[in-house]
Amino acid sequence: MRRELVIALRVTLVTLALTGLAYPLAMTAAAQALFHDKANGSLVHDEKGAVVGSRLIGQTFVQPGYLQSRPSAAGNGYDATSSSGSNLGPTSAKLRDRVVADLARLQKENPEAPLPVPNDLVTASASGLDPELSPAAALWQVPRIARARQVAPERIREVIEARIEGRDLGVLGEPRVNVLAVNLALDQRLGRPAAPPAPPVAQTHAAEK
Repeated sequence: MRRELVIALRVTLVTLALTGLAYPLAMTAAAQALFHDKANGSLVHDEKGAVVGSRLIGQTFVQPGYLQSRPSAAGNGYDATSSSGSNLGPTSAKLRDRVVADLARLQKENPEAPLPVPNDLVTASASGLDPELSPAAALWQVPRIARARQVAPERIREVIEARIEGRDLGVLGEPRVNVLAVNLALDQRLGRPAAPPAPPVAQTHAAEK
């Protein structure tokens, strides 16, 4: 019995060393050597070297001078710890109300943009983390961005079109635009847009006195 326990203990220790230490360390080293950027999360840096996001995870952009992302149902929006879709079906009143509200907002914020509004600007992805838009949805926002940055629409269109990614291997997926990459390129090419003016503070009767 003692001999069998010693053999079992040796096998356990060898297995632990191989599968729990050697293999993970070898795979980590290989990933860092061969795919350093992807192994570290495909992080994106600004011109100062600061991390501003990942090419794999979308962000919410609300300023009119930036390309805006599609809706997200992940947590409070693009929360990588709560990746999920809304799971609302086409007959859901909640989904319909949300889409109607988004359509009204988009039309109000983009009065010069043509109708109809591209589908991916009012529909969330299954993961809720999609960092990309269709070229049509990105170009649809050109008039608003140009107006906010006070430049010709052609300059915004040029930045977007230069960053359209084709199908993987020529056949997989669809053409797409990474929202964060375009917004960084806009800032690098045109500078940061001016912040919108703060709403006026309502004066109270006491303040007036």
